Amino acid sequence: MIETTALAVAVTVIIGYLLGSVPVAVLVGQTRGVDIRAVGDRNPGYWNAKESLGRRAAVPVFVGDVAKGALAAAVGLLLGGPWWVGYVGVAAAMVGHAWPVFAGFRGGRSVLTFVGGMLVLAPLPALVAAAVCVLVTLATRRFAIGARVAVFGFPLIQALFEPRARVAATGALMSIIGLRFAMAAYAERRATAGGAAERG
Repeated sequence: MIETTALAVAVTVIIGYLLGSVPVAVLVGQTRGVDIRAVGDRNPGYWNAKESLGRRAAVPVFVGDVAKGALAAAVGLLLGGPWWVGYVGVAAAMVGHAWPVFAGFRGGRSVLTFVGGMLVLAPLPALVAAAVCVLVTLATRRFAIGARVAVFGFPLIQALFEPRARVAATGALMSIIGLRFAMAAYAERRATAGGAAERG
C-alpha cells in the first residue's frame, strides 16, 4: 500500500508539474507578437492577458490555466491512493504554473490553476463559490471583485460541506498563491525603489 501510494504521488507530481509548466499566456502572447511578461503588470496569467491582449484573446488563457489544475487533480484521483493525492497533483500544477520549466521559471500566480483543481476535488463548494462570484459581481459590477471574494473565501465555503482535513489541504494550496503575490509585491517595490534611486 505504501509503495503504491508513493508511486502514485511521484507520478502525480511529475505530471502535475509538467502540466502546470505549460505557459499558456506566454504562448498566446507569442501568437500576437507580444511577450506577456514584458507588458502590463508582467504577470503571465489571464488578467494581464485580458488587459494587454484583449478579452477574446485571453479566453484560451483562462481555459488553459483552469484545465491545468483540473487535469492534475484528475490524474491524482485516477492513480488511486488516499484522497490527498489529488491535492498533491494540484499543488504540483500550481508550482509548475508559478515556476514553469518551459518558460524560464518565470510564471504566474496560480489562481486559475487552483480554481481548476477545486472544480474536480471539491465540486459542490466550487459551485457555491461560483454562485457567490456571480452575486458579488452583479452587486459590485466588477468581475475582479467577485472572483477574489469567491477564491479567497473558498475555504470558508468548503468548511460547510467537507471535513477539516480537506479544508486544511485547500489552505495549503492557497499558500502558494499567497507566496506568489508576496513575491510579486516585493519585486515591484524593488523596481520602484531602483527607479527612484536612478532618478535621484
